[in-house]
Amino acid sequence: VADKLVLSKIPDARFQYFNSVLDAAMAVKTGKADAAAYDEPILRNIAGKNPGLVVLPTPLTVDEYGFAVRLGDVTLKEAIDGIVEEARADGSYQQMLDRWLPKQGSPGAMPNISAEDSSAGVLLLGTAPVTEPFSFVDGTQAVVGFDIELARRVAARLHKRLQIVQMDFGALIPALISGKVDLIGACITITEERKKAVLFSAPYYTGGISALVRQ
Repeated sequence: VADKLVLSKIPDARFQYFNSVLDAAMAVKTGKADAAAYDEPILRNIAGKNPGLVVLPTPLTVDEYGFAVRLGDVTLKEAIDGIVEEARADGSYQQMLDRWLPKQGSPGAMPNISAEDSSAGVLLLGTAPVTEPFSFVDGTQAVVGFDIELARRVAARLHKRLQIVQMDFGALIPALISGKVDLIGACITITEERKKAVLFSAPYYTGGISALVRQ
């Protein structure tokens, strides 16, 4: 799919394949490849930690990312939407962007967010912690990131304790549908096909497929 998206803008592109986006980025840095195409925020994170690499300002595609809940779970969707709307209004959304997507250096530390009263139970978040800076494992082996902070804010608002369930990205939607988790988040692109199976929150980040090149 990504190949087709690149070819739609760069018809004569030739492809090399790597085991991870970081491997692809290092191939660009060492001159073994001219560019690496991937999700814009993940490339931004890599560029911030690797001087000499930059993300081109014009994306190849524009996509929106959201959390997903089960079809019909309007209450949880509205809680997520409300948290995002309030964060945009009071400036904390920009603080989250600055924390997780700094122009230079690594993402910041996860703030301490938890419900003072967790009497309403547990909120189960399914995530694939391989999408830094949205969901990843830090040096203390804790799962952190933009998505995790946002989920913690939602859980605190609902007076619940957030419990993180790690899984492969491809297992997220099936796990949500089967009731193993209450919501999923891991830099998930909102698509019409996925909307048939799950209920998405309002978009909380606009990204897409971009290109990483040498400065």
